[in-house]
Amino acid sequence: MTDTILKNIKADFLEKFGREAAGVWSAPGRVNLIGEHTDYNDGFVFPFAINRHTYAAIALRDDNIVRVGSSFSSVMHQIELDKITRDDSNDWAAYPFGVVWGLQQLAKKAGIEFEGKGFDAFIESDVPVGAGLSSSAAIECAIAIAINDLWNLGLKPKELAKAGQLGENEIVGAPTGVMDQLASMLGKVDHGVFLDCRSIDAQLVDLAFAREGLEILIIDTKVSHRLVDGGYAERRTACELGAEKLGVDSLRDLSEADLERAQELLDDVTFRRVRHVVTENKRVLLTVKELHEKGPRAIGKLLHDSHESMRDDFEISIDELDTAVEIATRHGAIGARMTGGGFGGAAIALTPIEKISEVTLSVLAEFEALGYARPDIFSVSPAPGAQREV
Repeated sequence: MTDTILKNIKADFLEKFGREAAGVWSAPGRVNLIGEHTDYNDGFVFPFAINRHTYAAIALRDDNIVRVGSSFSSVMHQIELDKITRDDSNDWAAYPFGVVWGLQQLAKKAGIEFEGKGFDAFIESDVPVGAGLSSSAAIECAIAIAINDLWNLGLKPKELAKAGQLGENEIVGAPTGVMDQLASMLGKVDHGVFLDCRSIDAQLVDLAFAREGLEILIIDTKVSHRLVDGGYAERRTACELGAEKLGVDSLRDLSEADLERAQELLDDVTFRRVRHVVTENKRVLLTVKELHEKGPRAIGKLLHDSHESMRDDFEISIDELDTAVEIATRHGAIGARMTGGGFGGAAIALTPIEKISEVTLSVLAEFEALGYARPDIFSVSPAPGAQREV
């Protein structure tokens, strides 16, 4: 399938721009196995790159113009390299524009001399948009690794991830952490990327899904979310308020022993937001420990507890996600939880291969009975990170 995609995107680039692409780069989407809304609190997260990718065919120009087109939009977006700013009219192109801006900032800060020429890019992707699988980070990382090569910047994968986060924060306007970009950059087959978001230390952890006959089912509710909407920012603000009132730099500095004091000092909503982050950090650490000691069949309860915390304390789940988790678990999934920023998107279900059909048909039937939109259900496996394809 990859050969077909590469052939198609090179042909599309030629048609759009009238010349050959210099190469094609790709980056995967990601699933967050556990650790939600902990990244911007300097906490722990545990995502893995998935076998759904964004591909970018690119060639440099002789001027400072950046042009980006895609298979999912008829609009060609254009901007000058030195005039990239936040502009809602850029729509999806804010992601590639943002990471290019971020690359320039990091290179200048590091004292790297480079000739930043403009470029033409054509993008294709099979990462679902709005499902919580980081289609945006996949775009950013595909562009980042390509421009790093073409501009000879010499930036390391973690720095490329940071450029994506900078662009998303400053140019897109979404106050996200760096988890998505790091997962997309650092992924490895059948491994998760255990991240300390304070130090940006990353550890590859063997998931053993394939050896244990397990797959991750994605249950895309088709309820689209947008991280630049208010709900995400409100949660982040509540976390910052909680840390301030408790006298710590971030919620990472708290443990469950601090929750009694937190409940006394904070209003109920802020306390519950804090409690989610504190307990979620602990669940991430326990998940890594269980995988090391017992294997993936031992983490089901941790996934379930994570979903309950997001539903009740962080209040970012919706009825469709709750239904997906409940039905998947009832029909054979080892554990399930919503994944991503929330307010829509997808749930994941760690499922024995022999139970995939039952879980899938049961969820489809329940969604139909409740009058929900038909979900898109498919399996993913942990995949390699961003790379040059040709």
